[in-house]
Formats: sequence, structure tokens, C-alpha cells
Amino acid sequence: MTDDILRTTDLTKRFGALTANDEITLSVERGEIRGIIGPNGSGKTTFFNTVTGFYEPDGGSVHFDGDDVTGWKPHRLARRGIGRTFQIVSPFKNMTVRQNMLAVQTEDGSSREEKRDRAGEIMEFLEIDHVADNEARGMSGGQQKLLELGRVLMLDPELVMLDEPAAGVNPALESRIMDHIHDLNDDGTTFVVIEHDMHVMKTLADSVSVFDSGNHIAQGDFEEVSQDESVREAYLGGTTAEDDEVPI
Repeated sequence: MTDDILRTTDLTKRFGALTANDEITLSVERGEIRGIIGPNGSGKTTFFNTVTGFYEPDGGSVHFDGDDVTGWKPHRLARRGIGRTFQIVSPFKNMTVRQNMLAVQTEDGSSREEKRDRAGEIMEFLEIDHVADNEARGMSGGQQKLLELGRVLMLDPELVMLDEPAAGVNPALESRIMDHIHDLNDDGTTFVVIEHDMHVMKTLADSVSVFDSGNHIAQGDFEEVSQDESVREAYLGGTTAEDDEVPI
């Protein structure tokens, strides 16, 4: 019997006549790193937004750690233990890195000093403590991704949902981000990751779910899904030769 930390059942989201998520049923085991891949417009970010309360679902359910959290607002889900980042980061650019970290509203009863110490520990772990007193506007794109992850970690989440954490990041910072995800996962944090860089996905994810046209069409380890005929169809529009390769 699996220990699912996140489970969606027939989760549906529509925008007018467009069904962006069509009865998505998906389970994530506690402690795993689950990748979500698919062509542009396949419904990946809509799924994130619906699970994390930014969109109201039009059908189906979301369960987190045994609780039905369908339709909960983002702040309530964050307090319950679900953290998420966005494809386009948006720190408070006129505030310092440290101030950005301390601006996160935690509800664990910590004193101001304890919260400051926690922020310092996270910045050191993510290797951005050397810019702690610099304004966030001066950070590189990769550093801003690390800051966003750090802000999520201030909430001590059980599950972190990352939307393209390596997008636009130079290879050195990309490697650091992946290392930090692995370290956090080793300490017990579960991750669900959307990522277009298939090299990252191949080395990062324990298992991969594939979306296409709002549907969850395949699941397995990276090698399994890369050989799945429905995945090849989604990425290539059909196979025309024996040596066609899915771009993953």
C-alpha cells in the first residue's frame, strides 16, 4: 500500500469552452520527486494552480495528507503544508534578500529572533547568505529562483511544487538548485516539479507524469515514459520512422 501525500481524483478545470484539465487523477507518494512534463499548453501549470488554490476546480477533488483540501485558498494550503513556486519569480525587488525572507507570514509561534535565525539558516543552505543585505533587484535570475525557494522553505512545507525551477538559469546555478532539491528530499520533503529541460528531469525525478491536451496520459520512470507510444504521439504528432525520438 502506497503512502500518498497528494492525490487528485477526476480534477477538472475549464475556461469557457476550453477544458484545461480533464479529470486528472494522479497520486504522489510521500518522499518522492515527481516530475510533470508535456507540450506547451498541456495543462501542467493549470494543474498546479488548481491544486494550490489559485483556481477553483470545476470538478473532482484534491486530497493532501489524508485531508480533502479541494477548493482551499492558497494561504490555507500553505499553512497546511503545501508550498509552491512560480515560473516567473516576483520577489519584493526594493527589499533586501533578508527582508524578503522575513516578510513570509509564518504561524508557528516563533519569536522575531527565531524567525530571523531560521531565515539565516535557509539562506546559508541555499548559498545566498552572501547577498542577504542586498536588494533583490540586483540578484541574477537563478539567485531569485533560490530566494523564492527560500521563502517557501520558511513555511516548513511537507510538499513543494516547483514550476520550472531551472528555466533561464545558467548551468552552474541550475546544478546548485538541483542539489538543494535532492538535499531537501533526502531530509523528507516531497516535490512535484514541472520542467521543460529533459536533462534536468531525467536526473531529478523518481517518476514522471505526462500531460497532453489537459489529460494525464502516462506515468512511470523517465525511460518508461520516453518509450511510451502515447507520449511519442503527444510530442511528435505521430511517429513516421523507426529512428524518431521523443525530445525527452
